[in-house]
Amino acid sequence: MNDHEWLAARFEENRSHLRAVAYRMLGSLSEADDAVQEAWLRLSRSGADEVENLGGWLTTVVGRVCLDQLRMRKARREDSLEVYVPEPLVSRPDALDPEHEALLADSVGLALLVVLETLTPVERLAFVLHDMFAVPFDEVAPLVDRTPAAARQLASRARRRVQGAAPAPDTDLARRREVVDAFLAASRGGDFEGLLAVLDPDVVLRADAGGAPDGLSKLVRGARAVVEQALTFSRFAPFARPALVNGTPGLVTAQGGQPLSVLGFTIAHGKIVEIDILADLARLSRLDLSILDD
Repeated sequence: MNDHEWLAARFEENRSHLRAVAYRMLGSLSEADDAVQEAWLRLSRSGADEVENLGGWLTTVVGRVCLDQLRMRKARREDSLEVYVPEPLVSRPDALDPEHEALLADSVGLALLVVLETLTPVERLAFVLHDMFAVPFDEVAPLVDRTPAAARQLASRARRRVQGAAPAPDTDLARRREVVDAFLAASRGGDFEGLLAVLDPDVVLRADAGGAPDGLSKLVRGARAVVEQALTFSRFAPFARPALVNGTPGLVTAQGGQPLSVLGFTIAHGKIVEIDILADLARLSRLDLSILDD
């Protein structure tokens, strides 16, 4: 085995971990894969002769690449009021795809990714690297051009926002599936009261249709307002099929082989507290939904 082959083998040992870091940072598996590929290019150019901890070095490189991407994304959205839903990981309803299982080891649901989107890029980096992957603040600090104490403050501020905004979901998978099934049945039947019965009074619906016209992207709060939106979904309900969306029961709608939307649900105390819908056709086209084919 030559030096390049040895380096490639070491990189592959770290790939799953690096993808998990990048997915939490970017909320997009396609962008995460780009960040991981960039880390490989930097490693192959520089070599690892003087790197004592290759895994740690690669983690910080991926963190730096993701930070640059987040800053560019923020600049692009600076004047935009669009609703944004991260790209979900979709698996069959009966079991997680093994690749997704590795990425979701810390139960990273869509609700958490949505909250992470509200953080500044440096807050997100400090929180993800330290709180999710135990990277010491001494190593985080140079990435955000702060002292270790200031990096700690960034992570602490992010932690408070995450804990205050991300709902704590139920852990019973079968019960969550029952709630989603009840939502789908009520949507298909146009059952107003049935929908109210499964929604938390303060439920939030977030729909991201990308650049589609006619105000399809929206943020709706409150059970009755969400029911009205859910009833408009009823015409697509016959095309909905169960799936696991970031490890929790959700729905995928497709017609004629064309994916129309992915619905992720956050369920707490037996009620739906958040519905996150990705209906951006351009981003849906990047998702691998073939795993749902019979």
